[in-house]
Amino acid sequence: MKKLDAAFVYIFAEFALGFATKLIFTIYVIYRVQVVGLDPLQLVLLGTVLESTIFIFEIPTGVVADLVSRRASVIVGFFLMGIGFAIEGVAPLFWVLLVSQFVWGLGNTFISGAFVAWVTDEVGLAKVGKVLLRADQLALLGSLLAIPFSVILALQSLALPYIIGGALIVLLAVFLLLFMGEHGFTPVPREQRQGWQSMVDQFTSGLNIARARPVLLTFAVIGLFVGLYSEAWDRLAQPYLLETFAFPKVFGVELSTIHWFGVLNIIFILVGIVSAEIAKRVVDTSKSPSMLRALQLLYAGMVAAMLFFAFIGNFYLAVAAMIAFNGMRGVTFPLTNAWVNQQIDSKVRATVLSMVGQIDALGELSGGPILGGIGRLRSMRAALVTSAMVLLPTVPLYQRIRNMTRREKTVKGGGRKAVIPKRR
Repeated sequence: MKKLDAAFVYIFAEFALGFATKLIFTIYVIYRVQVVGLDPLQLVLLGTVLESTIFIFEIPTGVVADLVSRRASVIVGFFLMGIGFAIEGVAPLFWVLLVSQFVWGLGNTFISGAFVAWVTDEVGLAKVGKVLLRADQLALLGSLLAIPFSVILALQSLALPYIIGGALIVLLAVFLLLFMGEHGFTPVPREQRQGWQSMVDQFTSGLNIARARPVLLTFAVIGLFVGLYSEAWDRLAQPYLLETFAFPKVFGVELSTIHWFGVLNIIFILVGIVSAEIAKRVVDTSKSPSMLRALQLLYAGMVAAMLFFAFIGNFYLAVAAMIAFNGMRGVTFPLTNAWVNQQIDSKVRATVLSMVGQIDALGELSGGPILGGIGRLRSMRAALVTSAMVLLPTVPLYQRIRNMTRREKTVKGGGRKAVIPKRR
């Protein structure tokens, strides 16, 4: 069967994944809090199981993608992810949700690193930044289209979006199996693979590249802080809104929480689409300094939005802070992937991207239980404020990377600042 254009396949897959996952994520807070009855710590522990799975399997699956096939890795990942989502809707029991997080997390490791590495090699470094931003927009559009369907399904059963969303992701895996090609990547020949030794060698190569670049080591620290902060926001922001505020009437009509979260998610997505378009027009994704400057400003804005959200006592202003935060955060993902891709060699691209994913998982694994404990023992507000403070160091760290890249450029250019003092 004829394979389709790589950029189209990637963008379509992101669109379909955005639709399928939004069927679930529109109502997941209501399902987990009101149906399953989870407390703040249990909510975060779900994320801990997810991130533990990612931490354990991220690098091995990334290495396999670089050695064997990124296409095969992605397809397996989508199959597992779809099954994982469907499991959560089987029964409203905590242990069932824990199993679903494991399967979902395992599937995610097969996709993480491999999918971006695949499309980068297929379309080229010069074009991939634009493709990633366009895919982000289409993923948001898919999410937008899914929200009314999610609300309709949830009004019948809050478990139904999980089952249908999971089934759609499995169908996406079938689509990729039929139409996803692989031409820009050359796997290690089968006769040259030496089992575990090949995996160790591949991992070592990726690690050596990361260690040889100080900017990548600093970026790894940033990734750790991003992982540390994110669990509190992902697991507690919407429950905090649900428990802190009385949701107001709209034009005299009292909406259910299902309808309210549907409306809010529509707003979040529209802002995300606009934010991605602004980034496409303002940020030069072919140039590192432009992306680094944008990322530094975005993370500074995210910290401010989180603190505003945690302390403001007005429902509409709190929602405005959530909108601003989500809009900025959404843009950071494609910009980060585009920047990292410029720093690494194609042969170890999936491995290094998986290392980035593992560092993020380590942060979430470490920060999740701590922030969840703060949410249970103190308050969800305290957990959110702590989360914002954890994210704050990313701003000066991005400045450090910007300074380092300027020095690297000066040294390569042979200017006056390239003079390096001798060791005494």
